[in-house]
Amino acid sequence: MLFDVTRSAVTGIFGEDRLVTLPVSAFPASAADTRGARLLQSVGAPTGTLHLREPDEASGALPLVRDVVDVEGIEGYEGREDAGEAAGVWPVIGWLLNAHLALDPASGKVYAFDLDEETARELHADVSSLVHVTVSFQRLLDEFTFGDDSEEAGFERLEREVARIREETSRVDPLPFRDDETAWWVIGDEIAAGQRFTGDSPGGRSLYG
Repeated sequence: MLFDVTRSAVTGIFGEDRLVTLPVSAFPASAADTRGARLLQSVGAPTGTLHLREPDEASGALPLVRDVVDVEGIEGYEGREDAGEAAGVWPVIGWLLNAHLALDPASGKVYAFDLDEETARELHADVSSLVHVTVSFQRLLDEFTFGDDSEEAGFERLEREVARIREETSRVDPLPFRDDETAWWVIGDEIAAGQRFTGDSPGGRSLYG
C-alpha cells in the first residue's frame, strides 16, 4: 500500500458512523482477497465526496464493469485490443463525479470509467491512494473555516490547502492529479471555489450564513 491508512486513524477523524465499507461477499472471487479489496472491507471511506457502490440487494454482489459500461466503446484503456474484455470483469467499487470507479484485481489500480467521454483512465495506483485522497478532501470540507480574515484571504488559504493535498499526494502517487482533467483535479477546483461545502460545516456556515 502506498499510503498508511488505518481504520483507527480514519475513525479518529470522522467517527464510525461516517465510514462506509464493502463486505467481502460483494467482491468476485478473483478480487475478494486482494489488498485493495481488503482495505475497502476493513477501512472503507468516509461518506461525502466519494460514493462507494452499494452491493446489489438480491445477489449481494458489486456490479462488474460490463454491467454498467459498454466496454467495447471505451477508449484509452492501455491501448490494448482486449482491454474491454479484460476490464469487463472488474468490480465497480464506487462513483466519483460522472465516473464509475473499478478495481483491477491484477494490478491493484483503480480506474475511472467516464460515461460522458467514453474513456477509462488510471486514477489511483492502489486503493490506499483512493482512501487517502478521499479522507484529505473530506477532512478539508468538514473542518475548514474562513475565520476572521477577509473572504479573499480565506479563499487564498483554501486554495493553498487544495494545492497542498495535490502536491503531497503526487509525491507518492501522481495519477489522481496528473492533469487538470482527472476527476480529483476537478473536485479540488470545486472545493477551492467554495462549491462543495455543506451548510452545516464551518466553511458552509461562513459562505451561506
